[in-house]
Amino acid sequence: MFGYGLFYDSTFILVILGMIISMAASAYVNNTFQKFDKVRSRNNVTGTQAAQYILQNQGINGVGVQGISGNLTDNYNSGTKMLSLSQTTAQSTSVAAIGVAAHECGHAVQDAEGYFPLRLRAAIVPVANIGSSLSIPLILIGVLLRGPFLVNLGLIAFSMALVFQLITLPVEFDASRKALRILSDGGLLTEEEVPMARKVLTAAALTYVAAAISTFLQLLRLVLLFGGNNRRN
Repeated sequence: MFGYGLFYDSTFILVILGMIISMAASAYVNNTFQKFDKVRSRNNVTGTQAAQYILQNQGINGVGVQGISGNLTDNYNSGTKMLSLSQTTAQSTSVAAIGVAAHECGHAVQDAEGYFPLRLRAAIVPVANIGSSLSIPLILIGVLLRGPFLVNLGLIAFSMALVFQLITLPVEFDASRKALRILSDGGLLTEEEVPMARKVLTAAALTYVAAAISTFLQLLRLVLLFGGNNRRN
C-alpha cells in the first residue's frame, strides 16, 4: 500500500529511472556533439555565419543573432526574435556547430511560417511553469487537509509540464527536418557532411524524448502515491 512519503517509497524507482534516461540522453548528445565538433566543415564557415546566411537565404528579416555563454545553450526566442548561439557553436566551424545553428534557424523559419505547435508551446509556457511550481504544494496541502479537490488540482497542474514536453517534441523534430533540408540545399555542408549533422540533431532530439519520459514517470509516481489515497478519502 502506498503512503504519502515523497522520498522513501517504492515508487521512487520511477524517479531514478527517469534520471537514468535523462542522463543517458544527455551523455549521448554531448558525446555525439564532441565527436563531430572535431570535424571541420569543408566550407569553413562558423555557426554564426551559417545562421546569418540561412536567415538571409530564407528571407527572414528582423531576427538577430547573438552569442551567449554556456555549452549547447543554443535557443531561438520567438518573442524577442533573437537567435542565441552558445560559445561552442557561435565561433566554431565544425559540422556539429553548423548543424546546431541550422536547427535554431529552423525555429525561426517555423516562427515566420506561423507554425502552430511553436505558437502553442510559447502560449503554454507560463501555464506549465506555474503548474510545475504549484503542483507539489497543492498536493501536500490537499493531503494535510484531506481535500481531494486540491490533490486533483495539484496532479492536473503537474500534468501541464508533461503537456509542454509533448508539444515540444513535434516542434523540435520539425526544426531539425527544416535544418537538414536547408543544409542539403544551401551548400553550407557537403554531401558527406550532412549525415554527420543529422546524427548530431538526432541525438539532440533524444534529449527531448527523454525529458518527456522523465516527466511522465514523475507524474505517474504522483498518481500512484496520491491518486489511490485520494479516492479513499
